[in-house]
Amino acid sequence: QAQVVESGGGLVQAGGSLRLSCATSGSISSNNAMAWYRQVPGKEIEWVATITRTGTTDYADSVRGRFTISRDNAKNTVPLQMNSLSPEDTAVYYCNAVLILQIGRPTPLLAWGQGTQVTVSS
Repeated sequence: QAQVVESGGGLVQAGGSLRLSCATSGSISSNNAMAWYRQVPGKEIEWVATITRTGTTDYADSVRGRFTISRDNAKNTVPLQMNSLSPEDTAVYYCNAVLILQIGRPTPLLAWGQGTQVTVSS
């Protein structure tokens, strides 16, 4: 059974950095594109970044230049390096395997995991 587990969230001051990790298991392989999303309570889940099986990346305008998505196929992890964080980045962050049918709007394939909370104080 395919599964993702997010970790690495926490409390950080504005301007700081965090590194999230997504551990994949089951039927998720290096052939899957992967993406990070985030959600603020009361709002829809928002796409953040995507990485294809070949390592091509794409980012939402709100995080481009500050966040970096990568993948370590040997360890089955998908890190998200977040720099220059602002209070607007406060959210629960989720990762998922995705289909890329439309640029900037990947389609999640799995049920959402528990996510990891990121809180940025001003």
